[in-house]
Amino acid sequence: MPTLQAKQMVVSNASPLLNLALIGRLEWLRLFYGTIHIPEAVWTELSHAGVPKTASAVIAPCSWIETHAIKNRHLVTALLTQLDAGEAEAIALALELEASLLLLDESEGRRVAASYQLRKTGTVGILLHAKRQGLIPSLRDEMRKLQRDAHFWISAPLYEQLLQAAGE
Repeated sequence: MPTLQAKQMVVSNASPLLNLALIGRLEWLRLFYGTIHIPEAVWTELSHAGVPKTASAVIAPCSWIETHAIKNRHLVTALLTQLDAGEAEAIALALELEASLLLLDESEGRRVAASYQLRKTGTVGILLHAKRQGLIPSLRDEMRKLQRDAHFWISAPLYEQLLQAAGE
């Protein structure tokens, strides 16, 4: 059974939280990282009426998800020219907290995070980690569930690359 890793400062955007909640795997974040830090804009996205009630009902009571106000509003304003509010604030918060890891899925957000030398992973990276930790027997089954239940899109080459990395 995997153990809680050494405390890391981990910041998340909304999409990994939503996607993992929709497939019943949100608890893995607590198991792998302990506390997850999110900016206010991400909490707003998670609380929005358009978010599936099943996901928001799972996320809302998680005491291990902490919300923070962003101090560097100038950075957020600059990032908003390229990103949505959740992504912009997640990157700003990761920089403010000197996070060791940023969780986000969107390619433009990942590109911008890389320009700030932020270490990042997303939903599929978390699934791959779970496979390597022995939490799941099949990455393929989890990916299918992610595509079906969360309407997650992944390119065919990346899908095959992930299965290969998982030894499937």
